[in-house]
Amino acid sequence: MKIFVLILAMALVTYLGRVLPVLFLGQKTNRPRVEKFLRLIPYSAMTALVFPGVLYVDKDFMAIGLVGALMAVALSWINMSITFVVIGAILINMLMYAI
Repeated sequence: MKIFVLILAMALVTYLGRVLPVLFLGQKTNRPRVEKFLRLIPYSAMTALVFPGVLYVDKDFMAIGLVGALMAVALSWINMSITFVVIGAILINMLMYAI
């Protein structure tokens, strides 16, 4: 029974997190600064989640994660698809581990 209540509570929290922004921000905002801020939130959140992992790929040789991240940035800069960006970063990390 405790697990069922926990699942319901998590579903409620997830649902509220999706519904509240729609209720409060459902109307189109005319302010460009607010719209730009809202569009940049997913990128900021992803960066905050990924960047610490980049630094701790290998505790003895931190450059491996940094080089992989730089490869991902370089490939995305030249407009490669997300699949090639991820594969390129993985391959450069594998090459650095092999050396």
